[in-house]
Amino acid sequence: MKVKEENFKKGNELNLYTEIKEKKSKIAVIGLGYVGMPIAIAFAKKAEVIGFDLNQKKVEQYKSGIDPTLEVGDEEISKTTMTFTFDESELKNAKFHIVAVPTPINSDKTPNLTPIEGASEIIGRNLVKGSIVVFESTVFPGVTEDVCVPILEKMSGLKCGQDFKVGYSPERINPGDKVHKLENIIKIVSGQDEESLEEIAKVYELVIEAGVHKASSIKVAEAAKVVENSQRDINIAFMNELAMVFDKMDIDTKDVIEAMGTKWNALNFYPGLVGGHCIGVDPYYFIYQAEQLGYHSQIILSGRKINDGMGKFVADNIIKQLVKANKLVKDAKIVILGLTFKENCPDIRNSKVVDIIESLKEYDINPIVVDPYVDKEEARMEYQISLTNLTDVEDADCIVFAVAHNEFKEISIPELGRWFNSKDNSTNIVIDVKSMLDKEKLKEHNFRYWRL
Repeated sequence: MKVKEENFKKGNELNLYTEIKEKKSKIAVIGLGYVGMPIAIAFAKKAEVIGFDLNQKKVEQYKSGIDPTLEVGDEEISKTTMTFTFDESELKNAKFHIVAVPTPINSDKTPNLTPIEGASEIIGRNLVKGSIVVFESTVFPGVTEDVCVPILEKMSGLKCGQDFKVGYSPERINPGDKVHKLENIIKIVSGQDEESLEEIAKVYELVIEAGVHKASSIKVAEAAKVVENSQRDINIAFMNELAMVFDKMDIDTKDVIEAMGTKWNALNFYPGLVGGHCIGVDPYYFIYQAEQLGYHSQIILSGRKINDGMGKFVADNIIKQLVKANKLVKDAKIVILGLTFKENCPDIRNSKVVDIIESLKEYDINPIVVDPYVDKEEARMEYQISLTNLTDVEDADCIVFAVAHNEFKEISIPELGRWFNSKDNSTNIVIDVKSMLDKEKLKEHNFRYWRL
């Protein structure tokens, strides 16, 4: 369905920006996770905000001043004026809705639109005339207008373009990044027509200090999001492929990158595990839509295959190092430091560290996993992994630095040595997936060291 670019009926013209600024109308943020919470907190400093999430436990944590995402911190949660709720009827009190629910993929790598469809149903049941609904969830081009709008219309009985309007503004939150924050990242905004675009832009400009970029259409904004993450995915895949080849050549990949980086136009990408809810997922949305139109992706799909296979590649090299150190593979004690998909955040969604663990299990190895950021119950429920405290690590044959948490970077050489079962470091294996350790120092102390 193509949203018609009709003006609101006379007497119902859009003027939400002024109403929101004067606190006569409220903003509702649907989905209080790593994306929704920062934008909700930011808007709550300028406007009346309703924070809605279906997860009652999470809502109660927020009400108690606890931030399980670690994105904004307990202090910000405690002092915010936002109203937290899991009661969808509260959404009737808002006229500017921001949808920030996850958009994962199914086991067959096809888009799973269930969360965004569910959010559209919830909003539709509580939508009032004169409202704007802005979707931030990553989708392939066309989802906002062709999937979400019909649901909003059906559930509300209202007409899009006449009674309410829609827009799309892709999230650009970088979990765990305290430098590139919501306020200083340019925000792409779009609307179904010029009137809605201007209102959406002005509302976001209340909190986005870096300013906004007005996309020419909703589909352009949707495409920009999947493309910017697909581009990063392809570049990392290229480095991962080089890392696999250099490993066969006995060449250190990081040394090559540092040498190459002396040229002014070199791209600063490193090999690694590519998981999470964005880069490890978004390319599949693009691939899916392209295939629906009869085009079979070549570069993007190839990059995804390379990156999806890196967990197994790391696991295979762990086994090789065990063999070279004359250790029994089946009885080896492997300690993996890090479970999250990236450093300094508790997010374990689509973590590729899990691929390393599953590959090691094929050799009857059940590794010990440590991650101070991750909720132990969540790890158990999501991946059936029991986490161990860092202070309990001992008698290891191999220690794998899988995630570059600050706590792991600060581990000293003597401390590292105490975690192994041998005083002979030549048999103590250190696997450095993120190239976060000082190679020369480890070699000085005679550790058996391998990095991606």
